[in-house]
Amino acid sequence: MSHLLWKTLVLSPVVLGVTVLVSARAMAAEVASYSEQTKAKATQTEASNASIFIQTEQPKVNQQLVAQKTDENNVLEEVNRYSSEAKNQNSLSQVTSVSQFSDVQPTDWAFQALQSLVERYGCIAGYPNSTYRGNRALTRYEFAAGLNACLDRVNELIATATADLVSKQDLATLQRLQEEYSAELATLRGRVDSVETRSAELEANQFSTTTKLVGEAIFAVSDVFGGNTGDANNTVFQDRVRLDLQTSFTGKDILHTRLAAGNALAFSQVGNGGAAINTAEGTQTFQIGSTTNNSVIIDWLAYYVPIGPVQAYFAGTGGIHSDYVATNNPYFEDFDGGNGALSTFASESPIYRIGGGAGAALTLPFGSGSFFKPSLTIGYLASNANNPGANQGLLEGNYAALGQLNFSVGDRLAIAATYVHGYNGAGGGNLFDFGGGLGSANRVVGTDQANTLSTLNASSSNSYGVEAAFRPSDKLSISGFISYHDVIGFGVGDDYEAWSYGLGVALPDFGKKGNVLGIFAGAEPYSFNRPGFAGNDIPYHFEGFYKYRVSDNISITPGVIWLTSPGQNSNNDDAIIGTLRTTFTF
Repeated sequence: MSHLLWKTLVLSPVVLGVTVLVSARAMAAEVASYSEQTKAKATQTEASNASIFIQTEQPKVNQQLVAQKTDENNVLEEVNRYSSEAKNQNSLSQVTSVSQFSDVQPTDWAFQALQSLVERYGCIAGYPNSTYRGNRALTRYEFAAGLNACLDRVNELIATATADLVSKQDLATLQRLQEEYSAELATLRGRVDSVETRSAELEANQFSTTTKLVGEAIFAVSDVFGGNTGDANNTVFQDRVRLDLQTSFTGKDILHTRLAAGNALAFSQVGNGGAAINTAEGTQTFQIGSTTNNSVIIDWLAYYVPIGPVQAYFAGTGGIHSDYVATNNPYFEDFDGGNGALSTFASESPIYRIGGGAGAALTLPFGSGSFFKPSLTIGYLASNANNPGANQGLLEGNYAALGQLNFSVGDRLAIAATYVHGYNGAGGGNLFDFGGGLGSANRVVGTDQANTLSTLNASSSNSYGVEAAFRPSDKLSISGFISYHDVIGFGVGDDYEAWSYGLGVALPDFGKKGNVLGIFAGAEPYSFNRPGFAGNDIPYHFEGFYKYRVSDNISITPGVIWLTSPGQNSNNDDAIIGTLRTTFTF
């Protein structure tokens, strides 16, 4: 007890002090602009997001992360926009008669003025589709540019001995206009020169014309308290970094090549008898995909591409079901990133943690209604698709096939019904292995009883789940799930059943735009009456966190995870995990 009290006193002031300090500074200097990160894997089109109607973050383009804009950035964006528009319209074409404009009528109030400029001076150009777009808003800079073009045309007429077309009155008017807009013309020339210089520099030093880099770095201070578990663990400082190279070849597709490194490990849990509890309860999202020593690996390689109305997904490695299907858990789910819930359990239903690896998926919308939008998602992921050995490979090794019906009603309610069929070959393994593969000890959620598969025989599983999210207002989101798992082993006594359920309440923009207060409660995957396993109590999981957005690129999330009956045994002391997570996105 004294050791537990000492740890509590050590960690609590750090969490509270840092949070108060950051809050005070951020309140004193309110961030002027707000742009949320898009999940790094949220590059799916409307077809795949038919039931992900609740915007947990204001995009992220595919989240993604954009540097704060300056005035010069805006000028560059305008030039790019005009350049893009010119490319789409081919080029502006000179017209010789006002009648060539399909959207200019003799009844228009400026018809005569336009007719004079076109037919007398020839200094008005139209778009290739025979439109003039005279109702579009015009800035003084745009007018100055147009005036400059007309002056150049007048000078050309004078130089070619057609000066009789220009009267003294016209010249006087043009001179007055030129003098009035001289400041704008000078400013415009200077800004264009500056943009041209910057554009040349960017072109000379650009990394790629098709690829952008999106990154996330997580620093986390964490500790666990409670009985033998508290005594067996110390306060840790862990990290994880993800660098995602996002490449688009057509503007609608996207290839993700993600590099990852980290040193985070989950806490070990110890029962009252002093023996270790072999459980994944309380695993945190930043501990997923850790290389334990900060070595770098390619942990995800996937390609999203629309094929007609269908959104297709192909994974070369590291694919998971939540990459391509709606999980209906807004504000908690962040693809195991650093801006959602703390734990793997609260972030998404455990049914999406069954299997993973390489494979493909399709999402097909059906129905033409704008209020009621149903869709069907099917996917297949193989854990050892690259291994040509016996009982391995794409079709004969461990795999998980998913089918999900998605329904969204307006922009307030989304429901999904999910089925996953999994297969694990002989040699052991875990049900919720996140694609760990044959004989893997990898488990990311749930108890030992719910995870452990037979080491002597192969096993198949049929899992059924329902996920729903309801947003009664812009300041409140309610989401939850329930899943049932029927495991059929090919040996005697290998069959078992597992359950899991959870409910979360999120308050977005709580205290400040971009902040999120989240509370989640439920039961991590558990199983009763399995031969050779002790403990038949329900392992409840309670979690609370508050994501405080310091700036567009930095957030701090203090939170607590409370686990009751670890290892499904009420005789074991409850475990309480305290975490202070800092997330940098760029």
